[in-house]
Amino acid sequence: MADEHQFIQDGMQRSQIDEFFAEELGRAGYGGMEMAPTPMGMQIVLKAEKPGMVIGKGGKNIRKVTTQLEERFNLEDPQIDVQEVDEPDLNARIVADRLANALERGWYFRKAGHTTLERIMDAGALGAEIVLSGKVTGARSRVEKFNDGYIKHNGEPAEEVVDHGQGVAVMKLGTIGVDVKIIPPGAELPDDFGVHPDMDVNEVAPEAVEANEAADLIEEPDDEELAAIQEEAQADADADDEAPAEGDEDVDAVDEDVVEEVIEDELDEEVVDEDVDVPTDDDIEEDFEDLDEAVEAEAEELMDEMDDEAEDTEE
Repeated sequence: MADEHQFIQDGMQRSQIDEFFAEELGRAGYGGMEMAPTPMGMQIVLKAEKPGMVIGKGGKNIRKVTTQLEERFNLEDPQIDVQEVDEPDLNARIVADRLANALERGWYFRKAGHTTLERIMDAGALGAEIVLSGKVTGARSRVEKFNDGYIKHNGEPAEEVVDHGQGVAVMKLGTIGVDVKIIPPGAELPDDFGVHPDMDVNEVAPEAVEANEAADLIEEPDDEELAAIQEEAQADADADDEAPAEGDEDVDAVDEDVVEEVIEDELDEEVVDEDVDVPTDDDIEEDFEDLDEAVEAEAEELMDEMDDEAEDTEE
């Protein structure tokens, strides 16, 4: 079997096993599972709010589940380990099932959503989001969201940090989907930062310390040196103001004769060349007469052609 097909088959098997546990262990507060193949068989770790109900009296229930896994999913020697969930209000799968059960018992969706969200935040979560989609109040389906705190929706943090759980509430008008996302307390997010007052700067950023020390080596001028520098700058500014601008001192003394010569030279350049032939009025009238005769001749030819065509049509 190709690697791609094997990957798809393993994913489907994992989803089917997860649905099986949700149906069989729903009353025990099923909170998810983890599967890992080992040389001894398939290792399955179950998370439940009530591990005693999962194991059963004398291990009866856990043996029954193990037998069904071997028969239905062809797992060789499955080894199931049950772990208790420390804080059920921080497990998205358990919270989603609880909220779905509350809706089925007749809770108003707004009260159920806000109450569940408050319990999650009181448990210490950094952020949470609850989405209800379906016919929550009437015949038309819609989406209702309840969120608080900080939540990630995409990227690697959304896959690794955010705990995501889903549930379904079966109502008279139809099913309502329950989607819960929780960021647990103490989660490390890429955009978090902290201030460490007792941290040694030389160990964290030695380059910044060296640059700061180099800047401190530059001696700052005292008051007397600063006053002398300001006086020199003021003296240079006054000298620049008194000095005439380059070329301005001779502007008023320009000779009027020079200006007249420049103007005459410009006028000479604009004079039209004498060799250019300029048409007279008689030439223009002759050109118009020739043009009129040509137009009349063309018009007569067109009329003759039209008459010939009309005669041919009548015949």
